[in-house]
Amino acid sequence: MSQKLHFGIITLTDLPWPEAVQRWRCVEELGFDSVWDCDHFVNPANPTSDWFEGWTLLAALAAQTTRIRVGALVTSITLQNPALLARKAMTVDHISSGRLELALGSGGAPLDHSMTGTPFWEMPERVNRFREVVQIVDAMLTNEVTSYAGQYYRVEKAMMYPRPVQRPRPPLTIAAHGPKTLELTAQYADCWNSYGGWGLSAAKAKELTRQRNETLNEHCARLGRDPQAIRRSLLGGPTDPSLAAFEDFVESYYEIGIHEFILMWMRDNKPGVLSGIRDRAQLEQVATESIPKLRARHATTK
Repeated sequence: MSQKLHFGIITLTDLPWPEAVQRWRCVEELGFDSVWDCDHFVNPANPTSDWFEGWTLLAALAAQTTRIRVGALVTSITLQNPALLARKAMTVDHISSGRLELALGSGGAPLDHSMTGTPFWEMPERVNRFREVVQIVDAMLTNEVTSYAGQYYRVEKAMMYPRPVQRPRPPLTIAAHGPKTLELTAQYADCWNSYGGWGLSAAKAKELTRQRNETLNEHCARLGRDPQAIRRSLLGGPTDPSLAAFEDFVESYYEIGIHEFILMWMRDNKPGVLSGIRDRAQLEQVATESIPKLRARHATTK
C-alpha cells in the first residue's frame, strides 16, 4: 500500500521577527504539513549574521499558527540539557495545542561547542550522549516521574506536570546516519530524518539514503518493530528549481522509501548549503501545482 506523502518547510532563524511570522503563516496557508526552524548557537555558515535562539523562536512562532505541525529540525544535544529540553517540548506542545514534532540530532557544529564553552565530543562519546538524551527525553515526556543515571546525564525523580497534550508524547524524529544512531531510531523514533550528506553527487546521496533506509529496516526487524511505524523524512531538494525537477526528485526518493520532504526556504534568493525554495512564487507553485499532483498519484487509504 502506498505511503502518504508529507511536505514541510524549514526557515533559518536569521529572519527579522515580522518576516518570520509572515513566512510561517504563508507556509500554513499553502497547506504544507509542517514548518520548522533550526537549532544552532550561530549560523554555522555565517557566524556574524543575525541569528535568534531556535527554541525561543519556535515557541513564539507556534503561537502565530493554528493548524500546521511545528518543530526545530533538528534540536542539537550540544545546546540542550535533556531534562530541560523535555520541559521545553512539553511547553511548546501546549502552546501549539498539540502540534509539536520533536526532532533530535547528535549535533557536532564546532561553533556550537566553542562559543558556548562546551568541550568538543569525539564521535563515540557523541553517540553515547545522544542515546542518553533520547532515553531521558522519551521517558520524561511519557512518564510523570523519571529517574535516570547514565554515564553523562542524570535526573532524579524529575516530575513533569502538566503532561504533554499529545499522548503518550509528541512524535519523535531522530536524525541518524550511522549504524548505532539508526538502531536508536528503530528503538525510539516515530520518524527518521536524513539529509543525504554534504558535498555528494545527487546519485551518491540517494544511494547512501537507500542504504541507510535498508539498515533501519533491518534494525526494526531485529527488534520486532514494524518498519512502517517509522516515517522516513529527507531534508533537501533538487538543485534545479523547476517543478519538473522537484517532482522527479520526490518520485526518485519515494521509490527508495522516503515519504516526507522538508525543503529549505532560503532568504532573499541567496543560495544555501541545502537546495531549496528561492522565493515565494516558487513556494506557491510547488504547493499548488506539484504537491497536489504528487499526492494524487500516491493516494492512500491509510
